[in-house]
Amino acid sequence: MVTQVLVDADDPAFAMPVKPIGPFLPRTIAEQRMRDRGETWTEIDTRGWRKLVPSPQPLGIVELDVLHALLDAGAVVIACGGGGVPVLRRPDGRLEGVEAVVDKDTAAGRLAIEMRASALLILTDVPGVAVDFGKPTQQFLGRIGLTDLERLLVREPFSAGSMGPKVRAAYRFVKDGGAQATICALEDALAGARGTAGTIVVPDGATQLSFQA
Repeated sequence: MVTQVLVDADDPAFAMPVKPIGPFLPRTIAEQRMRDRGETWTEIDTRGWRKLVPSPQPLGIVELDVLHALLDAGAVVIACGGGGVPVLRRPDGRLEGVEAVVDKDTAAGRLAIEMRASALLILTDVPGVAVDFGKPTQQFLGRIGLTDLERLLVREPFSAGSMGPKVRAAYRFVKDGGAQATICALEDALAGARGTAGTIVVPDGATQLSFQA
């Protein structure tokens, strides 16, 4: 289902475009578009420059009632692909698209919360969330409660472009009432859903902090 995701026009993210979109272009064209159109561009690597757009927080899922109806009818529903289509709700109730990208993990967390799911499963290409990533002291987290994860988020510089959104989505889901959020490798999906693989975020008191073997 093509899913519309509500965002706030006053979200601070609109003043700080961070998500690259579109093709790589030469510096001269990027600079011209910045001058002529007021766009934000950045040099990514040797391939060239890409346009940056805002990444606002998702406030709600427009098609929520339809999703519930489909699930009740026994359908397997794929929704919020790529983060969904960001829209603003104007005072007259009209929906209006906005140039932005909602982070896909953040959107998945919002969808799970609004669908009243008991668990959120985020699949990636590593076994779980690592602290001290890439260092000799690197460790992958196993089960972790909200308070321990909150302390970790303060000290650990999770990248905004990779693990950071996944960790924050898992944290928010459990904080808002979810029973379990798991971040694990794709091949561990079934074990992750059972809570026996990956990094498993649970409410405080449900577990002691552990590390993966």
